[in-house]
Amino acid sequence: MNQYFATVARGLEPLVVEELERLGAVDVVPGFCGAAFKGDRKLLYKVNLWARLPFRILLRISEFDCADGDDLFAGVQRIDWSEYLTPELTLSVTATGKTDALNHTHFTSLQVKNAVVHQQTDTLGYRSDVDTHEPDVRINVHLHENRATLSLDSSGDSLHRRGYRPAVGAAPLKESLASALIQMSGWQPGQAFFDPLCGSGTLPLEAAVRSLRVAPGLFRERFGFETWLDFDETLWESMLTEAEDQQQEDLAAFVGGSDRDLNVIVQANSNAQKCGIEHLVKFQQSELENVEAPTDSGIVMCNPPYGERLGKDTDLAAFYKLLGTVLKERFKGWTAYILSGNKALSRNIGMKSAERTPVYNGALLCQLMKYDIY
Repeated sequence: MNQYFATVARGLEPLVVEELERLGAVDVVPGFCGAAFKGDRKLLYKVNLWARLPFRILLRISEFDCADGDDLFAGVQRIDWSEYLTPELTLSVTATGKTDALNHTHFTSLQVKNAVVHQQTDTLGYRSDVDTHEPDVRINVHLHENRATLSLDSSGDSLHRRGYRPAVGAAPLKESLASALIQMSGWQPGQAFFDPLCGSGTLPLEAAVRSLRVAPGLFRERFGFETWLDFDETLWESMLTEAEDQQQEDLAAFVGGSDRDLNVIVQANSNAQKCGIEHLVKFQQSELENVEAPTDSGIVMCNPPYGERLGKDTDLAAFYKLLGTVLKERFKGWTAYILSGNKALSRNIGMKSAERTPVYNGALLCQLMKYDIY
């Protein structure tokens, strides 16, 4: 079995462990911003296709002591790169972490690249070109406590970029974070799901594709492993066909959202169309004060502005008070989840939260607040 590592947003490590184990990974061990796990090639393809939380799935190929640049160069050259790369394939190198002597990621990545192409030139007489945009092989080097870990990035572009969302609002949630919030809420497909501040629709769309058993990777044009030397096209095509066959035709309950801005509702509908579910997910333009619950019960979830990127010039305290009023008066029987990065603002909601869970939205520490509405 191969050793893999799934990178994930900070704080979501326990959730990605659960997801990886559900997908069949073994020996799953949480780490900082990710989790290590083991599996075969089919599992690698499956995690890329089905996992909703990770950014990247890395295949570990070597780990060695690395105190300085010479150690790094020598360690990279000990790898037989002909197993992973031919001069006809392009490459790129991404570096993370640092040591006392290697504290500039640009130098670190350059040193790895030089070691690889020098080996190619010495053995074959010519070398791979560098392509920083769409390389055939993406190499990842991670430095920590004078150790270097070399991996191949099997995902290509970050997995959070599903491919269905070319249209986004001013401060959108990453698809992977939206999916994590839904997982944290415990929402089930038989429950209604509604976002009264839906923007370009990320939360309802992630709920809908979960309900319909749509593999998130189906929206993407390509994965990194598709240009690897050992790519099994027959296996991959069979997995895509199997994923498509598992999709459901109808939602089990209402899923939708509203927003005051007609332009972002147009974007939300465009994104739903990209998913092929525009006839299932309901988006409508509505001022917050006019929002009504679409059913008698369900999960209402939203990511209101909290002054970091949106709303600095508006009266956000009054907005949060209005949000609380609308929820209390019109969503009795529902459970509400509100993501906020501003504790002072959240007090204006006027309800006592049943739970508060820390969540990072990028680098900003937020809280996902749960409210049982009676």
